[in-house]
Amino acid sequence: MPAKDTIIEYFYVIAGAAIVAVGFNAFLFPNQVASGGVSGISTILHGIFGWNAGIVQYAFNIPLFIAGVLVLGKKFGVKSLVGTLALPLFVILTEDWNAWTYTPLLGAIFGGIFVGLGIGLVFKGKASTGGTDLLAQIITKYTGLTLGTSVLLIDGLIAISAAIVFDIEKGLYALIGLYVTTKTIDIIQLGFSQSKMVYIITNKQDEIRDAIYKEINRGVTKIPAVGGYTESEKPVLMVVVYQTEFTKLKQIIQTVDPSAFVIVSDAYEVLGEGFKRA
Repeated sequence: MPAKDTIIEYFYVIAGAAIVAVGFNAFLFPNQVASGGVSGISTILHGIFGWNAGIVQYAFNIPLFIAGVLVLGKKFGVKSLVGTLALPLFVILTEDWNAWTYTPLLGAIFGGIFVGLGIGLVFKGKASTGGTDLLAQIITKYTGLTLGTSVLLIDGLIAISAAIVFDIEKGLYALIGLYVTTKTIDIIQLGFSQSKMVYIITNKQDEIRDAIYKEINRGVTKIPAVGGYTESEKPVLMVVVYQTEFTKLKQIIQTVDPSAFVIVSDAYEVLGEGFKRA
């Protein structure tokens, strides 16, 4: 890998860890929003024992990273070690910052955005910040549960613990923060959808294909398919268009074949001719 790319990835990891720490200390921690992960555990333990959140995160992250390397192998690499060590450090460095809000709902929403943005950048750097993500992978290896189920189980237990230690409302805010975090990570990883992928089942394949090419200059792919009821072959047309072109595409389909069956979904990271280059 070129040195420039390596530097950029380390920048993503360090910047992401710093953003997570700011979200934690400015929004989540002062409002007792324990929205999953080791940061959520540190919030709960501070509420019970008054322990320093950054030190608690070190106490969890380092053993979990070592366990991850021993159990799952050395695939995490140096960048993940940097993320594991950098996040608690930034939490300690920003722990004296004044809270940006003392409204728990705002804390959950904006804290979730900051944490999701930071973790998304760390993922773009091909690393992790350790913590309960590693624990989830270990649970998956030994129980057969999916990774998503393992993460949901851990974060769900943390949210329930927050409800018990603080109150029910704080547990609900924790769930809001967790939801916002996951959605923000998706946006950072995938970007906002700017394109639509459209599947068209029609008896006028050639006419629709030609009209699409002529009027919006998009290529069409024919996907072999067989009708489940009729058992007859009827290829499915697949086309990807920008959102600004989608209305025109619908008009074309409606004009050529009003009875066409159309399926539309969002398309992310469309690479190739006519779209973004890799």
